[in-house]
Amino acid sequence: MQRLDENLWLLAYPLKMLGVDLRRNCTVIRLGGTGELVIHSMGPFTSADVAAIRALGRPTWLVEAMMRHDTFSEEGRTAFPEATAFLGVPGFGERVTFPTQPILPTPAAWGGELEAWELAGVPSIRETVFFHRPSRTLIVCDLVFNFGKAEPLWTQVVLWTAVGAEHHPGMSRPFKLAVKDRAAFRSSLEQMLAWDFDRVIVGHGEVIETEGKAKVTAMLRAAGYV
Repeated sequence: MQRLDENLWLLAYPLKMLGVDLRRNCTVIRLGGTGELVIHSMGPFTSADVAAIRALGRPTWLVEAMMRHDTFSEEGRTAFPEATAFLGVPGFGERVTFPTQPILPTPAAWGGELEAWELAGVPSIRETVFFHRPSRTLIVCDLVFNFGKAEPLWTQVVLWTAVGAEHHPGMSRPFKLAVKDRAAFRSSLEQMLAWDFDRVIVGHGEVIETEGKAKVTAMLRAAGYV
């Protein structure tokens, strides 16, 4: 587990597709006022991972912030039975065997520390982005991919096919195809870009540690959405 900032940690797991490790990033946010934990994106948590997370605070909310992120949801729910709620986007509860609750409106206990906003106009994905205000961190799922230029050749080929030549950072072709209402999508991106973030935690790839807002804005402009 990697500490990114005060009350913010990252766990990265392998996620193989076509022989390429696209990685699954899971974020742990501790609320400064209560010490309760929000675990964003589930992974194949080991017993050591579970113990390390519990040592940080009390796991209270488990979150899957897009429709297509159910790969490890059952494992995550089993790993943290003490969690008060499993939060998902509209329709996510139909993909799993346990009850879920909506992310929005966000729990009152989050106060101004952790905010969320659903990206409109993408009905098959319904990604909800998060902003951890104390660390100025944007947390996304599939909106942004970020892989470096030093990836192995086959990884570069798959990324070029699935994301495009610009994947540090870049928007995947499947995500672009899922946008059905460009005006609504652009409008919701404006709200996201109004947040004062610098770091970006992506669902797949490397964390953008600095200048994240400028890099994401440039990515979205290149994709035609800003």
